[in-house]
Amino acid sequence: MPALLAEVTRNGFVESLHHGSVVGLLPSGEAGVSVGAVTDPVLPRSCMKPFQALACLSAGAPLAGPALAIAAGSHTGENRHVELVMQLLGGLPVGLLRCPPSWPEDEATRQRVTEPSRVRMNCSGKHAAMLAACVAARWPTQTYLEPTHPLQQLVLRTVEDLSGESVAHTAIDGCGAPVFGLTLHGLARAMQGLVRTPVADAMRKFPEYVGGTGHVNTVVMQLLPGVVAKGGAEGVLVLATAAGHAVAVKVLDGNPRATTAIGLTALAQLGYDVSPAKEHLSVPVLGGGQVVGEVRVVFQ
Repeated sequence: MPALLAEVTRNGFVESLHHGSVVGLLPSGEAGVSVGAVTDPVLPRSCMKPFQALACLSAGAPLAGPALAIAAGSHTGENRHVELVMQLLGGLPVGLLRCPPSWPEDEATRQRVTEPSRVRMNCSGKHAAMLAACVAARWPTQTYLEPTHPLQQLVLRTVEDLSGESVAHTAIDGCGAPVFGLTLHGLARAMQGLVRTPVADAMRKFPEYVGGTGHVNTVVMQLLPGVVAKGGAEGVLVLATAAGHAVAVKVLDGNPRATTAIGLTALAQLGYDVSPAKEHLSVPVLGGGQVVGEVRVVFQ
């Protein structure tokens, strides 16, 4: 059954509750934290991106450094992100991107642009990498998002190999790409495999391309060098250390405000030092511009 993971307090009053599940694996593979329904399937949403990037790399896409990081990330649409996406396209028309047009998530950039675009969408790095993989492998580019496309089948095999389990469900993510359901335990196990790949190396070295200015995934990786952090829609988060600790979180109501605090708490319970990121172990609740409460983790 899902468990109570976090509560929201305001002036001493418990205002809201976040239920869900969290699993934390030690480098040995043993579960050091297991709370809630960790063997129920979840849709990883954008937590799939590092595995999709690994499949693109396996298919021959010329990904390295920041380009590999943005392929695995959910960028905030800043100009540096757009420039890198255009480089990844390598002369292919922007119209080949099948992610929907979007406003940039970076507020300062949003104030400057005049219309939404595909390259500003947070998934455009992944989509450009998928097109680069199709070009490298001589696969069709027009249909690269079809679940039966060779690239998506390679993603599926990559996910199953790393997680050690069969995909429980195939759905379509918000960007149009297939997303494969895994148990939360399987998702954490897949992250343990990922930390030994060039994808994780790129994410750790270039966290500003995994998210962007002020993005919580980027900030956590900057505060905790060696940690990979990747969030997904509907309250999903994965964290993994270079040593092999891995955490996967699912908040059932889909609200992401508590996921980082939950994930870092689980990582700390595995014995990993998260003190440089201690300000993210809770989230302040404001009233009249002043802190009057917090979103606090309550699971044991």
